[in-house]
Amino acid sequence: DTPLRCIESGFAHYLVAERGLSAATVINYSPTVHRFLEECFGTGEVKLDEISPRDVHRFLLRHAPRVSRGRAKLMVTALRSFFGFLRQRGDITSDLAAAIPAMTNWRLTGLPLSLRPEQVEALLDSCDQDTALGQRDYAILLLLARLGLRAGEVVGLTLDDIDWDTGSLIVRGKGKRQERLPLPQDVGEAVANYLRQSRPHCVTRRVFIRLRAPHRGFSSSVAIDNVVHRALDRTGLDPAQKGAHLLRHSLATRLLGSGASLEQIGQLLRHAHPQTTEIYAKVNLRALRALAQPWPGGGV
Repeated sequence: DTPLRCIESGFAHYLVAERGLSAATVINYSPTVHRFLEECFGTGEVKLDEISPRDVHRFLLRHAPRVSRGRAKLMVTALRSFFGFLRQRGDITSDLAAAIPAMTNWRLTGLPLSLRPEQVEALLDSCDQDTALGQRDYAILLLLARLGLRAGEVVGLTLDDIDWDTGSLIVRGKGKRQERLPLPQDVGEAVANYLRQSRPHCVTRRVFIRLRAPHRGFSSSVAIDNVVHRALDRTGLDPAQKGAHLLRHSLATRLLGSGASLEQIGQLLRHAHPQTTEIYAKVNLRALRALAQPWPGGGV
């Protein structure tokens, strides 16, 4: 119950109770707010009214260049929401949210990075399933690779979300959306093995638990990204993108190469808008070849 922890808990309650946002949003916003507060105050006295626009700008300049444009935009959104919460509560008087610069992230400007199917299998094989850590990480990687779950969705998964009788699970996604997905046999077996053999005994209903005390669910999606990082290190792979979304992109790219339509991929990935799936048109090489024109002077 440190002062910083009380502020973070109050912000989480504000997001859910007053703004009506989902638990996934809290999970996505929390790491940025936690890091900002720690860098501003550390273990010293917490003086929220002394936070200046310069502190915010320096924080973003330190961390935004190290992450993707989408993640940098999320950092800005999280901080704006946090400063709105502090001002509403009376902890600050200046409008720090308005002082945060916008972060451009144009749609469809990049390519969805992905791994080849054999590289995905190498990641899975790198988990030592004779250990508790290996069993847990193997189940997490399978959920990412076979169902394309987002990191926050894996963090928020509870024991009550799995229906073993019907072989399905409920995914609590963005905007409080809930969708039921079939549970593939290999994924179900991996999760069941982890629950029976490796999951620590604790009161939380979260499926995936920290192996070290205190035994509780992960605090943010960063923990899932770290699972992917460790697997990439073990297999010697060094893609430009190393987070959990890499496996989501890899699943979509593999399905596209197998003949699945963009509409089908959008349904599997649970995209709220068809435009979100359009990025994968850039890696549909079979369709793009039909549009390619002969190079002038290149012969027949």
